Amino acid sequence: MTKFRPCIDLHAGHVKQIVGGSLTTTATDLQTNFTSEHPASFYASLYQKHNLTGGHVIKLGPGNDEAAREALSTWRDGLQVGGGITNANAKEWIEAGAEKVIITSFLFPDGKFSLPRLESVLTALGGDKTRLVIDLSCRKVADGWMVAMDRWQSVTGFGITQENIKLLEPYCSEFLIHAADVEGKQAGIDEALVSHLAAICSIPVTYAGGGRNLEDLELVKRLSNGKIDLTIGSALDIFGGKGVTFQECCKWNEEQ
Repeated sequence: MTKFRPCIDLHAGHVKQIVGGSLTTTATDLQTNFTSEHPASFYASLYQKHNLTGGHVIKLGPGNDEAAREALSTWRDGLQVGGGITNANAKEWIEAGAEKVIITSFLFPDGKFSLPRLESVLTALGGDKTRLVIDLSCRKVADGWMVAMDRWQSVTGFGITQENIKLLEPYCSEFLIHAADVEGKQAGIDEALVSHLAAICSIPVTYAGGGRNLEDLELVKRLSNGKIDLTIGSALDIFGGKGVTFQECCKWNEEQ
C-alpha cells in the first residue's frame, strides 16, 4: 500500500531542499528552497523515532560524505544512500550503516547503460540484490521518459520502458525515481509517470517529484493501486514547507 517515504538531501554538507533541475555545475543556477539548521543526524533520528523505513539519503555532489555517514550511523540499517555509488564503494557504504545503496550514474558511462557495471555492483554486494536500489530518475521527452544522470543534468538514451524495467528487476530490490522536471517545484506530481510505473514495474517503487500534500499521497495511491510510495520534500514543514506536516505524513502511514 502507498506510503510516505522520507528523504535527507545533502548539498555541500548541509541538509537542503533544491529545485532538482537547477543542479548544474554553475552555482549561480542553483535554486534552494530550504537549508536546514539541523545536521543530517537530526533527521535520521526523527525518522527512526517514527519508524519511517525506506528513506533515502542523497548526496548531491561532492562534500557530503561526512554528513551521509553521520545519518547512517545514527540509524544503522534504517536508511538508503545514493550519490556517487560505484562497485568500488558500494560495500563500504553498507558497512557504514546503509540498509541499501542507490546507484545511477555509474551504470551509464557516456550516457549508455552498462550491464557489466550493474553486475559488478551486485558482485561487490556479495550478490545480495536486497541491498541494491536502482535510481531511474528521469526527464520527460517527446515519447516518454529518459533516465537523467549527473545530478539530473545529462539525459541518457535509456528509456523508462517495460523492456528496460524487466531487464533491471532481477538485479535490484526496488527502484527510486525522481521526476526531475517537477522535483522541488511543489506543483504536483507527474501523474502520467506514476501511472506508467505502476503498469510496468513488479518490484517496489518510490516516486519523488512535485509532492505537495496528503491529497498527492491519495492520488499516487489511486493511480498506482497502492503499488508506489511517495517522497515529499520541499512541501514538508520540517523542510520549511507549508503544504503538509511531518505528523500528518506519519499518521498517513499508520493508517495504511
